[in-house]
Amino acid sequence: MTNQTSHRLHRRTLLTGVAVLGASAATACASRPHQSGQQTPTAAVVEKNTTKRRGVGLRAFNPERASPGFTLFSPLIWGDGRVYLIDLHGTVVHTWNMPYPAGLSGYLTERGTLFYNGRTSEESFLSRFPFKGGVVLEADWNGKVLWEVRHPDHHHHGILLRNGNVLLNCMGRVPDDIARRVKGGVEEDRFPSGQYAPRSKEEAGKMYSDYLAEVTPAGQTVWEWRTWEHLDPVADGIAEVQAPRTLWAQGNSVLELPDGDILASYRPTSTVIRISRKTGNILWKLGSPTVAGQHAPTQLENGNILIFDNGVHRLDDSMPFSRLIEVNPATNEIAWKYLDKPAWNFFSPRMGNAQRLPNGDTLACESSFGRFFEVTTDGEIVWEYVNPFFGRPFFAGPPTTEGNLVFRAIRYNAEEIARAKATPNT
Repeated sequence: MTNQTSHRLHRRTLLTGVAVLGASAATACASRPHQSGQQTPTAAVVEKNTTKRRGVGLRAFNPERASPGFTLFSPLIWGDGRVYLIDLHGTVVHTWNMPYPAGLSGYLTERGTLFYNGRTSEESFLSRFPFKGGVVLEADWNGKVLWEVRHPDHHHHGILLRNGNVLLNCMGRVPDDIARRVKGGVEEDRFPSGQYAPRSKEEAGKMYSDYLAEVTPAGQTVWEWRTWEHLDPVADGIAEVQAPRTLWAQGNSVLELPDGDILASYRPTSTVIRISRKTGNILWKLGSPTVAGQHAPTQLENGNILIFDNGVHRLDDSMPFSRLIEVNPATNEIAWKYLDKPAWNFFSPRMGNAQRLPNGDTLACESSFGRFFEVTTDGEIVWEYVNPFFGRPFFAGPPTTEGNLVFRAIRYNAEEIARAKATPNT
């Protein structure tokens, strides 16, 4: 399909939509009779949800440019543990039904199984946060759970290590003598957005921060790495101006590198670090203003780091906007970036990920709006899809709120999906 043909089809679709809307409105206005026998106008029904009103499902597709494959994602809906796999036409080709709602996502392992982070129902200090986890599990193609590991402090993200253990983002209490020295942030009160449930009086004054826990499938912890023992309370303080002091270095991603080191991301401090598994030392660090509340750093084949840079509280710009950046860790310079035009058209205040595809394009998940798109190195959008599955988010306002939030979206090729289908359930 040429760009000119695609443009004509897109314009025809828009015109058809306008015509249908006009006809529907006209029909509605003429359909209700008055008691006197005269016709009285009636109001057309307008979709209340802004994202639905803008359109969901497949929004754009250039089959000549898009990278072939299937996209996996799990909507963040209260009580819903479904994981979807769609093709490039936006058709759902497979669904996993997990026993827990997403806490916060899943991915396919190298052997083809689904590794899933779930949210458990027990009450803890994490229960009032939308990023609570509690369990990780491995499931086969049919959704059969092969094994699971629970951890009360688990949140956001966990991965299956090459040695068969799991590595989890966990949240722990910061010692008071260190907490008092942490720079930045504001005292937490009730947030108008409803992003967090109100804290109890018992939690007032407490500060939490991340620690990594390596756990065996049998549930034994064999290694821990605590942020408050390695980050400086002042130099690595809370960079987000309006972030609550309740959460210092809140992690949102862990990744095992080829040499065994760990790549980790911390949103409130706007920090990405590389941790030595041999010594526990921080070998590399990236901070603000290059990143602002970032998520999901991954190492590319050329050694650079690809990052979803959320940009909520930028220190080098007065306007919040999200972007995708590729950073050279040798210099911490940006080697490639994608911004929308205007920049604020692309923005996810929380969550998000970016994945470099085999054809050199980048897949992005604009999490807050459930929007996935594939962009070329030149900044051209060649595929776009908006999650059509809506429900009550974990926390985002009154109970009637509907959202289509997605923590991460990941593209897999046909060979990877074939391997997943053929994986024995053992």
